[in-house]
Amino acid sequence: MKLRAWATHRAVAWSRRRQGEDAFPLELRARRLYILPTPVGVAFGLLLFLMMMAGMNYANSMALMLTFVLGAWAIVGMVECQRTLRGLAVLQGRADDAFAGGTGRFALQLRNPTRVARHSLALRCPGSPAQDFDLPAQAELWVTAAFEAGPRGRQRLDRLELATLAPFGLFRAWTWLYLPIDAIVYPRPAGERALPRSGAWHQSHAAATTGRDPGQWAGLRPYAEGDSPRSIAWKAWARGGPLLVGLYEGEGGDEHLLDESTLRDLPVEARLAQLAAWVEACTRDGSAFALELGGVRLPLDQGSEQRTAALRALALHAVPPPGTPPAAPTRQP
Repeated sequence: MKLRAWATHRAVAWSRRRQGEDAFPLELRARRLYILPTPVGVAFGLLLFLMMMAGMNYANSMALMLTFVLGAWAIVGMVECQRTLRGLAVLQGRADDAFAGGTGRFALQLRNPTRVARHSLALRCPGSPAQDFDLPAQAELWVTAAFEAGPRGRQRLDRLELATLAPFGLFRAWTWLYLPIDAIVYPRPAGERALPRSGAWHQSHAAATTGRDPGQWAGLRPYAEGDSPRSIAWKAWARGGPLLVGLYEGEGGDEHLLDESTLRDLPVEARLAQLAAWVEACTRDGSAFALELGGVRLPLDQGSEQRTAALRALALHAVPPPGTPPAAPTRQP
């Protein structure tokens, strides 16, 4: 296994130097396609060799003819296997967000510009199962497959593999794709601390920020799925306005402040994991929440968009933007 991993690593490094970085749209040309016999193909080749030796040893012309016919059939299969990938176009790609250590999904849009359908195709990210599919003639298709999410932050899907066993399974042709597809990896929810008390953030922040006493009406916010109909400003809606929900300061409200400063006794990653667990708890309960994370403030809201914004803020906390060169090591005097 170590020898195989070493050989794969060397082959991938060589192909990357040879191909360089890819960009959308990408056409698969013959230069970037690789092909090798499968275990079935190797066994088939050994069988042909034995048949040829037996035919020559016994001067059996029928055995020799059958050997040559099967050999020609295998060669045609090899050419067709490579042709199944040649000419395909990769138009665009995307990756869904995922939790650290979990499984995410990515998708590529492929186009077959020819009048011949492409069969027995497979798309995979190394370390994850392949997604098998067929691509009809002159068609475009979104193909979705899985990837393993790594640590929290921004994860580049560094190498994707598109392969085929068509038409006979004797050969396997493949190509490696080095495309600019990034996934946002959330911190995995963890922690046993209780969710901050509902409405408690109004007591500590409302008076200082708005000058109003707790318990007073604080304003309106857009309606989100799951809001109680009793909290909707029906008069504003009757006048032709959008659906708005009233906000009230004070205890008893279904609203929370998720503040990183209350978790200063925990390591950074443990803090983010606890905040992620709180975000998930608020989402399950249909509660509105605000997030304070360092210098980032996420206003009070609820719903799936609020959850995504909060988890993305946690995922990218203290993560440099793409393209930022690594910091130079400091020299000790």
